Amino acid sequence: MDKYDIGIKRIIVHILESSVGVPVLSEKELDYGSEFGEFIREHIYKIYTSDDIKRCSFYENESEIFELLSGYEEENFEEISRRIAQKLYEIMNSNIEIPAADLIIVEYTLNRAKYLALLKMNYKSLYTHITNYDEYGNVNDVIMHKALLPGESQKLSEAALINLEDLSLSIVEKKYDINGQKENYFSKRFLQCSSKLSQKTKLNIVAKAVEKVQEKHIEENEQYEAKMKAKSIIHNDLQEQGAITPAAIAEKVFEDQPELQKEFVEQIEKYNISEEEIAPQNDSTIRKYQKQCITTDTGIEIKIPMEQYDNPDCIEFITNQDGTVSVMIKNIGKLFSK
Repeated sequence: MDKYDIGIKRIIVHILESSVGVPVLSEKELDYGSEFGEFIREHIYKIYTSDDIKRCSFYENESEIFELLSGYEEENFEEISRRIAQKLYEIMNSNIEIPAADLIIVEYTLNRAKYLALLKMNYKSLYTHITNYDEYGNVNDVIMHKALLPGESQKLSEAALINLEDLSLSIVEKKYDINGQKENYFSKRFLQCSSKLSQKTKLNIVAKAVEKVQEKHIEENEQYEAKMKAKSIIHNDLQEQGAITPAAIAEKVFEDQPELQKEFVEQIEKYNISEEEIAPQNDSTIRKYQKQCITTDTGIEIKIPMEQYDNPDCIEFITNQDGTVSVMIKNIGKLFSK
């Protein structure tokens, strides 16, 4: 999708500052300009293209937000937004670990469908200047501003994008301490919806399951080679196919080792993703698979681009007779010091 497919229609801002004691709810929508509209569009687009996004479904008989949006009409935008903000504030006010924020609610269109975005803009604290005036003239000072909104380049910790036609939704969220335990309050308590695993989480599950099986069954002095091979296989599948399938990864990583393949599948069976295609779309998610990072017991660190790791003309790992390992880096034209 192109971010300019997102057509901003309405925006309203509610201030949810726990220390105030009550939410400051706006009585009317924002008369926004093109720059702020672009700011909002960028944040919505960043959510759509994030591998942290989770597809969800409302618990229809439990969710107050679902009930509110079931009767959504454009003329009720302001009232519904206030009731949504009030519910979120009540949860925040009862749980001090949840950070204060502005809740920006946006009605927008995408591919002719109508959506509602709930963007929780957690405050950032930064220094800024201030100018006062006294009998001597201008006096410039620096103050800490504690209620700045996240910039366009920053990811939101909590947000929901809701299709107003079928009330399907996608969310990003972060766990906070609720009654002494880390919890996804945004989906569990606020939206009251079930969620599927994000692409990023699925990829991490596969990588950790491979590593766990390798650490259990492969000798310690051989694990570095096995882990590099596994990383290379995941990278190559992502590069060539744009996706991985856990079952296929197991066959390639644990080639001719059916018992290890079975153990790997058992590791991920509880997540129901063994036959699922995992297709991350954001470069930041797959960046760690683009390089092999090696640290020796003598403190030397080597980062090898994956295309060079797979090329025997660039690098070679040699196991010596005494069991030590030598790394030969070949065909270097120039060396640079950083």
